[in-house]
Amino acid sequence: MPAAAEPIHPAADRIELVDVLAALGHPVRLEIVRRLASGRQAFCGEVVPDLPRSSVTHHLRTLRESGVISRRPQGRKLYLALRREELERSFPGLLAIVLGDPSPAGEFPAAEPAVGPAP
Repeated sequence: MPAAAEPIHPAADRIELVDVLAALGHPVRLEIVRRLASGRQAFCGEVVPDLPRSSVTHHLRTLRESGVISRRPQGRKLYLALRREELERSFPGLLAIVLGDPSPAGEFPAAEPAVGPAP
């Protein structure tokens, strides 16, 4: 059994789309992901300083357990990071759509053409 202070998040190949979407479906958690999207790590207390600590703990746990973020202890602080590479590898384009980030070409990823009979 892992120690209480050990970061718990699923391995990259265990991240489930339904868990990621559920985690990103709450406005506070989506704001946390937006703040971490720059790639800069942040410690727990600076991500959403206006919420009660118990609420922050709940939202961070949900994001971590779904595989959206990771945390790394350093001294007395826990640093958070968006698992961008793992999420992009598992669900290409999802973060770009959710965060409203355009692709490097300046456009959102193109939708796959529908397959089926022409009208």
